[in-house]
Amino acid sequence: MLDPKVCQKARLSRDPRFDGKFFTAVKTTGIYCRTICPVFPPKEENVVYFSSAIECANQGYRPCLRCRPDSAPNSPAWKGVNATLDRAIRLIDEGCLQESSLEELAVRLGISDRYLRQLFTKHLGMPPKSYALYQQCLFAKKLLHQTKLPITQVALASGFDSVRRFNDCFKAQLKLTPSMMRKSGGHQANTLDLKIYFRPPYDWSFVQSILAGRAVSGLEWCDEESYGRTFRWQGTTGKFTATHNTDNNMFELKIELDEVKYLKSIVNNIRRILDLDVDIGAVEKDLQLCLPGDFSFRSGVRMPGIWSMFEAGVRAILGQQISVTAARNLVSILVEQLGDTDDEFCFFPSPESVAASELDFLKIPSSRKQTLRNLAQHYITHESPDDPENWLKLKGIGPWTVDYAQLRGLSNPDVFLAGDLGVKKALGKNSTDFNPEHASPWRSYLTFQLWSQL
Repeated sequence: MLDPKVCQKARLSRDPRFDGKFFTAVKTTGIYCRTICPVFPPKEENVVYFSSAIECANQGYRPCLRCRPDSAPNSPAWKGVNATLDRAIRLIDEGCLQESSLEELAVRLGISDRYLRQLFTKHLGMPPKSYALYQQCLFAKKLLHQTKLPITQVALASGFDSVRRFNDCFKAQLKLTPSMMRKSGGHQANTLDLKIYFRPPYDWSFVQSILAGRAVSGLEWCDEESYGRTFRWQGTTGKFTATHNTDNNMFELKIELDEVKYLKSIVNNIRRILDLDVDIGAVEKDLQLCLPGDFSFRSGVRMPGIWSMFEAGVRAILGQQISVTAARNLVSILVEQLGDTDDEFCFFPSPESVAASELDFLKIPSSRKQTLRNLAQHYITHESPDDPENWLKLKGIGPWTVDYAQLRGLSNPDVFLAGDLGVKKALGKNSTDFNPEHASPWRSYLTFQLWSQL
């Protein structure tokens, strides 16, 4: 059963993380929509919520022509192809078509290239290559505006193999040429300076405290104004530093890469880690309604993330039933022993290195060492290992571990860590008598609000 209050919050926020989880039917117009519909939201008394688009249709509602609910994630039209279309979009966004052909992508998905084109045309209104090219051009436009990267390197960073091809596609997609936006030269290809913006308020001091308290030396660095770390992404290695700029509601981002072709997806992941895309005002308005009046509410609290689901899972396993400091020390030892290093920095260990190690250097029970190896082996043998619900099948991984990984590795907005020691301590400190379910769909932000009280 859908909770109308929860659906109302998600509908008014237009948060894309709830797209496809339910649909809004408007009684006065006879139309049903997705949560991300751009039209002015109708009054609450005029809407009714359904868990699927087919339920809306059965009640006599017709689909909105603006938001196209038939193509929403997890809708009936989508469910039959969720294992293909959803994965195809994710792979294309990660740059799959930059390295392989459409036919190779189709083989990877286990379908024909003809069927793949049909899926994109039906659900997105364009073929896969057009979708990929448009996304590449939008990212190139951002680089031309914000960086001094030479046009040749902009083309490469955006996924084009030649400047001529880049110029042709850019003009066809955006009706402009790169040179019309760029009249200056560039500098070294593997160092970029970007600006990434957010909607205030943003409590950087809290976000900084979460990141700094868990930062691993050599892997991460964090001071009063910035956070940075090394990373791996699709075979590319690099590092970034994001410096908070209070006056302009943004972070000044410096990225160093050995290759720039995956820059777009890397920047998107950094935005997720810093939680820059949420409408925090809408979230806080709902949270304050479900918290007691004497609760010391802290405005601008965000959800600091972790670079990858594998790293989040490892940190969660090592953090089971111990303090943050003790968990950080264990992660530091793991990184020191198994992480690849260069002259100055190190990288988080790969699943292969964890799976192959006896982990004797960790002073933890042997059963927990085996849990780490089980998770690593899961990542080696499964095509889609980032689904944390499948982790529950692994011995040693319980609900808390899965919830923590979803909270920080996927930035799921609706996770309440009821069993977390810090949450229990904060609840006892504040004597808060309330039902966390009332905070849905923002229970993750409630979790961080409670952590902010410690």
